[in-house]
Amino acid sequence: MVAEASGSSRTRVLFVCLGNICRSPLAEGVFEHLVREAGLAEEFDIDSAGTGSWHVGEPPDTRASMVAREHGIELQSRARQVTAEDLSDFDYVVAMDRENLRSLERMAETTDATAEITLLRAYDPDPDGDEVPDPYYGGVSGFENVYDIVTRSCEGLLTRLRALASR
Repeated sequence: MVAEASGSSRTRVLFVCLGNICRSPLAEGVFEHLVREAGLAEEFDIDSAGTGSWHVGEPPDTRASMVAREHGIELQSRARQVTAEDLSDFDYVVAMDRENLRSLERMAETTDATAEITLLRAYDPDPDGDEVPDPYYGGVSGFENVYDIVTRSCEGLLTRLRALASR
């Protein structure tokens, strides 16, 4: 796999949303699941973080955990805030929406960032937009929708990273 930024032989991927309790831990869990299913667990380091600090230390939202569990995925992470170091420690920093993308890009301007910073939906083979909607203020159906978007997009991201590694 491609792993320039960290100097490691492992590809490091960080998923980022606002509070790190809904979308990014779901993306982290889905991507970890896909990587394990592909037999590539030893080739990746996967994490998630939020641009905000409101939920630091908290587990994922119970609705996100419930939807993930219904699909055979356990969300194990605890919320943390993204740091400037993350932008050079990770090879790929993947934002859930444009607001978080802009926050990451502003942070990158003032650091020695080497990570490729992108939107997760850039890898969605069937996009109906470029953002993963924030399900926090809605019901479980919003989390199901996010799960579907995240799964398609993470499959596309893994396909891209595997193609880059085979070059």
